[in-house]
Amino acid sequence: MGEVAVKKYTFKDFQSDQEVRWCPGCDDYVILRSMLKALPEMDVKKEDVVFISGIGCSSRFPYYVDSYGMHGIHGRAAAIASGVKLANPNLSVWVATGDGDAMAIGGNHFIHVLRRNLDLNIVLFNNEIYGLTKGQFSPTSLIGQKTKSSPYGNTQPPFQPGELAIGARARFFARIGGNTPKEMTKLFIDAEKFKGTSLIEVLQNCVIFNDGCFTQYTDKSVKDEQQLHVEHGESMLFGKDKNKGLVLDGLSLKVVTIGEEGVKKEDILVHDAKCENEIMHHMLINLKHPLVTGIIRAVEEKTFEEREAELTEEVKARSSFSKVDDLFFSGETYEVK
Repeated sequence: MGEVAVKKYTFKDFQSDQEVRWCPGCDDYVILRSMLKALPEMDVKKEDVVFISGIGCSSRFPYYVDSYGMHGIHGRAAAIASGVKLANPNLSVWVATGDGDAMAIGGNHFIHVLRRNLDLNIVLFNNEIYGLTKGQFSPTSLIGQKTKSSPYGNTQPPFQPGELAIGARARFFARIGGNTPKEMTKLFIDAEKFKGTSLIEVLQNCVIFNDGCFTQYTDKSVKDEQQLHVEHGESMLFGKDKNKGLVLDGLSLKVVTIGEEGVKKEDILVHDAKCENEIMHHMLINLKHPLVTGIIRAVEEKTFEEREAELTEEVKARSSFSKVDDLFFSGETYEVK
């Protein structure tokens, strides 16, 4: 018999009956709505979808999606999700986490799940602050940023999530503004299709404790000029008239304008998300003007599950034992009477 077609779901099929309790105006609502619109387009059975979270505003996510899920403890979402995926590789496993949950107390689990490359998806809500615990600085808070725990200004250099991900051998990294639901929905669908660990950083505004943290990039009045949304195989163009782009200038990226100084569209770099060499991806992640969004890196290779399965089969093929009893009673044995 052939495979049974997956039922065509709707937004409401994944919408839970729980009251959504985030602050009015929070980008978390946009992330949730984008996910609820993406899930029906993933061709995954509803009973095969699992959301895992740790602690934080983002970690309420499993309550608001009508699927299986677990609200874990602080920083341990990636570890729990790894166990879920290894126990049942057929599941579509999602981690909802924040910049503090993932990169502070959960930093070790975060880098190692990326390194191992399990086939699961991580949505990182980055608002550069601890929101749930009322405004302490986080691993992504800026130097000089005044918070409840740094009233005279933060002195600790921040993590760049994409840079940390590349250093941990992440195969898929994407970044998106928290106020762009259409692009976000597409990113979630693309992440599900990717075989391996996918990491999506959402630049999420916290209206209470860090309002406007990404306004210089995400506000509708500046977005066209301050963001470059990349697509694999497409020229890296931006601007309201799509007349600005990136070229290489020595070992750096340079912004040029088509038509000025003899620059032609053919001179603009073409985005290659699938390039195994991470140098260009690293440069795009660190670029400040324009800020690069979209899928920056998407390089498929064997997943952790596939490598483990292959090793298991190799060991079984070489083994002289066909069952555990054969192993127990091999070599020198004795009886206790």
